[in-house]
Amino acid sequence: MDLGLKDRVYVVTGASRGLGLAAARELAADGAKVLLTGRDEKAVASAAEELGAEALGVAADNADPATPARLIAAARERFGRLDGVLISVGGPPPGFLADNTDEQWRAAFDSVFLGAVRMARAAADELDEGGVIGFVLSGSVHEPIPGLTISNGLRPGLAGFAKSLADELGPRGVRVVGLLPSRIDTDRVRQLDALSGDAEASRASNESRIPLRRYGTPEEFGRTAAFLLSPAASYLTGLMLPVDGGARHGF
Repeated sequence: MDLGLKDRVYVVTGASRGLGLAAARELAADGAKVLLTGRDEKAVASAAEELGAEALGVAADNADPATPARLIAAARERFGRLDGVLISVGGPPPGFLADNTDEQWRAAFDSVFLGAVRMARAAADELDEGGVIGFVLSGSVHEPIPGLTISNGLRPGLAGFAKSLADELGPRGVRVVGLLPSRIDTDRVRQLDALSGDAEASRASNESRIPLRRYGTPEEFGRTAAFLLSPAASYLTGLMLPVDGGARHGF
């Protein structure tokens, strides 16, 4: 199936590694032009080089209020248009209630929550009919994840914001979608498994509770993201799609 991505232009934040990079890879593989970001300049440049001539890497921090306008301007200057954004940020620090400090909560709010809101607002002002705003959130939107208290607090709020945005932008033909990954085999998830003191046992325990009995691959997540951002998904908006191998208990 042709997703209709050829020559469309997307900004993907947090894309120097992990799920953001996986999504950027699949978009580029289907012919899209991608501006990808991350805080580490060398890592972003390396990721863009991997994706080829139709990718541009820009070092940027989602917590910086100036970032959204700078990224959109760079995409238009390099590629001449903007068709969508995928807002992905690194996960906030793990911990239980007593572990996380006020400073960690504030830093996570600025980057994970407010940074995403700013990027979405800026994109909403720029996108025309057929445009799309995507959020990489987490399975914690529906079910809290033990040891990820900050993420559990912020991700559901972003899902609510995304749903409100979908209602507001729908009459203009601009879509808003969310992806809810759970145990995808990335460095971040491996680090979380290692916090138990026995990463292999933690992984085996988690896999036993996933109906497909395995972690997802970054490529599987990336293909799902590319579809949701593409014109092939033109009648999908306001949804939060679990990418979790069936781990979510609800419908």
